[in-house]
Amino acid sequence: MLANFKRLILQNTTQSVLFIFLTLWFLLNLIQAKYTGLHADEAYYWLFTQFLEWGYFDHPPAVAIFIKGGSFINNTLGLRLFTCITNAASVYLLWLIIKKYQANSWVFVTLFSSVLLFHIYGFITTPDAPLFFFAVLFLYVYQKYLLNNKLLIAILLGLIAAALLYSKYHGILLLFFVLLSNIKLFKLPSFYVLIAVTLIVFAPHIYWQYQNNYPSLQYHLFDRSVKPYELNFTTQYLLDFVLMCGPLTGWLLIYSSFKQKINNDVFLRSLKFVFYGIFIFFFISTFKGNTQAHWPLIGFIPIVILATIGLSQNQILWHKKWLKVLFIINISLIILCRLFIVIPSKALNRIEFIANFNSYDVWAQQIKSYAKNYPVIFLDGFQNPSLYNYYTQSTKGFDYDSYTYRKTQFEIFPLEDSIRNRKAYFIETKSHQNPQQDTIETIKGVHYGLWIDSVRMYQKVNFTPLHPAKQWSVNQTKTLVFKIKNPYNQAINFGNKGQKYIISLRYVVQNYEDIFLLKEVNNAQFNNLTLPIGETKTIAIKITAPSKAGNYKYFISLKTQPFAGSRNSPMLEMNVN
Repeated sequence: MLANFKRLILQNTTQSVLFIFLTLWFLLNLIQAKYTGLHADEAYYWLFTQFLEWGYFDHPPAVAIFIKGGSFINNTLGLRLFTCITNAASVYLLWLIIKKYQANSWVFVTLFSSVLLFHIYGFITTPDAPLFFFAVLFLYVYQKYLLNNKLLIAILLGLIAAALLYSKYHGILLLFFVLLSNIKLFKLPSFYVLIAVTLIVFAPHIYWQYQNNYPSLQYHLFDRSVKPYELNFTTQYLLDFVLMCGPLTGWLLIYSSFKQKINNDVFLRSLKFVFYGIFIFFFISTFKGNTQAHWPLIGFIPIVILATIGLSQNQILWHKKWLKVLFIINISLIILCRLFIVIPSKALNRIEFIANFNSYDVWAQQIKSYAKNYPVIFLDGFQNPSLYNYYTQSTKGFDYDSYTYRKTQFEIFPLEDSIRNRKAYFIETKSHQNPQQDTIETIKGVHYGLWIDSVRMYQKVNFTPLHPAKQWSVNQTKTLVFKIKNPYNQAINFGNKGQKYIISLRYVVQNYEDIFLLKEVNNAQFNNLTLPIGETKTIAIKITAPSKAGNYKYFISLKTQPFAGSRNSPMLEMNVN
């Protein structure tokens, strides 16, 4: 009877600890969601909700659904509401996963609270928010599937796997490493039902990619520049990995999860595979360029699970006074940083991360006071037009991406159609000593505005090579044939007769250090070209390779005044010998 009484007391203590933590965690995230200004990425994803699709240039659509779900609250809390709810649910699901291993609730709460990355995505709504939720949910249901692989659980797991892929493409890494850890899954008939459900539910996104010429695939695999390797790519990744796991205690979580034995437990084995696989995958990616600190997010889930189990079993270490003090300081520092974002000062606003959350509501109104209700075109980057749109509650902000920048969802949004041949206000952060430019003093710095009487823009026009050339000799000139299709709902004419803003055809050769060689093409065929709605024609363009051997990329660019020129073809490989 005494043993049963002790068990009841311990059980109630565990439930109380978890309930109190979940309540405080949820309230903290709600308050922060309401009183923290919007990050530019969140404003970009809010714009997705104005044009709901099965996919977007950068990401799948789950983040748009999360934001749309809270849109009945017309402020930052509404935009982040689903993130706060699903994050709290994720914490509870994590505990249900861990408690089967007789884990200590205090250890779990302390370790979860110490992970810096979990605090960031406790309230911020980006694709990482649904990714985190569905990753935890997948592991929770997968744990049950290993015990009972009946059809209903397989179908549920397939739906969750599809939701994971709809969240962020990184989700495929979790699925791959879980599968790699347990190849025997292929012997289960229900596993093939799981695969079929995943593919069927994810099919609309694949079809959207097909309809739009696979923009996400093109960008993530081909259009991104591969930069010359720098040692700091790798060292920064390793440092960020530890810091995101906990500024002072991340090393202990990583070490504890590494040391935790799996003892022939298939589920724990899958966690080890995910942890090692995610870490190694992004470590290798550092040799191709910078790896952002939040990319390995789903790798921190198995770390917390394994470390909680390990430290719960190692009570001698857990009860060390120095360790508890270290965790208290670590968590206090994180909470302090969260407060700094909500209540910034002039000094703290000098820190870029904090400044990114503040004063854009004022900035947007300062821009609007010049632009009135006309469309506003910003140069290079989705950030400013997205913030402008959110804080003016409109879709009048537009991003013109020049040839030195990358493409974004603004090349797919129907916004360009609404500003072509209309009056608009063009914003830059650089003065061209043009007396027609307005100088706009804003809380975010000086901007320069220029009125355009009638916007002439062809960002959606795409030149598709019929037979792209990859191997070139130094200074070699080749004539390549490109296919052009009119994507607009009106005929387009590339002639300059009677036009105030003239157009020119150019090609750009880019090396892997982001140095651009720009050549204008004298092409009478182009300036006499008219494309009716939906019609496709071909054009021959002469391109000359650089005078220095090396590996390059080249693409076509259309320049219309006063813009710098956009990217109007895929990035094509050019190996010059």
